[in-house]
Amino acid sequence: MIRELMKLAGRPGLVSLGGGMPSVESFPTRAVEEACIRALRTSSSTALQYGTTEGLPMLREHIARRLATRGWAVDPTRVLITSGSQQGLDLVGKVLLEYGARVAVEAPTYLGALQAFAPYEALSTAVPCDGDGPLPGELPDDPGLRALYLIPNFQNPTGRCIPEARRATLAAAASGLALPLIEDDPYGDLWFDEAPPPPLASYWPEGTVYLGSLSKVLAPGLRLGFLVAPPSLYPLLVQAKQAADLHSSTFVQTVVLEMLRADMLEEHLQAVRARYRQGRDAMESALREHLSGHASWSTPAGGMFFWVQAHTGVDTARLLPAAVERGVSFVPGSAFHCAPGGEDSLRLSFVTETAERIEQGVATLAGLLRSASPN
Repeated sequence: MIRELMKLAGRPGLVSLGGGMPSVESFPTRAVEEACIRALRTSSSTALQYGTTEGLPMLREHIARRLATRGWAVDPTRVLITSGSQQGLDLVGKVLLEYGARVAVEAPTYLGALQAFAPYEALSTAVPCDGDGPLPGELPDDPGLRALYLIPNFQNPTGRCIPEARRATLAAAASGLALPLIEDDPYGDLWFDEAPPPPLASYWPEGTVYLGSLSKVLAPGLRLGFLVAPPSLYPLLVQAKQAADLHSSTFVQTVVLEMLRADMLEEHLQAVRARYRQGRDAMESALREHLSGHASWSTPAGGMFFWVQAHTGVDTARLLPAAVERGVSFVPGSAFHCAPGGEDSLRLSFVTETAERIEQGVATLAGLLRSASPN
């Protein structure tokens, strides 16, 4: 479903509220160009050569220092550079999962994680959640459970952010069960008013694999992410990475390192946050105008998504073809569940369209939802 929506993203006139792609207007094109020139002029012998599987040491040190500003002291030797955080999910699956093993996930959760775990023939099981995230008391005490996968910051698809107290309780509960945590954090830098609490990994570093991404904050075409793993798992993840692709692009790593050395990231992030906040506000206004009384939602404090629960009883997956025909896309909620569920919900992205087109798209969806209501 996501692949088909990605193909539609460039369709002329389509209001794209479906794909989770960053805004092209936010790409730091000039900074990338300048970093490429510096990389070729000063570091071509390493940038164009094979590299170590773990990644460039100085890039790993930069990432560790940045995580320290988030409230988590990280040893750079525990950082592994990956080809996007999606590869990190695949590597974790290779190391932790196998046929018949189970991995606990939020309900709903990121579709790409379900896809990453599926080839290892593991079974995903949903943990009950409330507005603050998974309920610690509902974590299964199951010897067949290999990991708990969470997106604590501005979750895809719900947009929720797990509060600090819940994070500490979840980490303690997972530790008590000896249940490894997989913390996926591609959106942690995309906050609008205040930064989220420290990572879950800061509460239980010896039991948590942390996944981060530069795709959402710089440009997804760079395909550069990273993971931080405890000593018990790090060598196995390095071995899996080496078998997969030897190492992530040394040229891209060098370019990103040059960008970080230039201290451009914070200024860039401020601009991205301001732009995304405007999109969030525009979508909130459009939802209030067109769907009040017909659907419910929570306003995200960061990230890229609204999660909308329709009150009409309509299966949104069946509504998608008609929506595309009328010039707007979205992702049906059922795609984000590991079991049947979410049929009356949908995920809307607010970062790729203008305020006017967001209003147009939401108005179209509202008309379709109302006309499809059996009531």
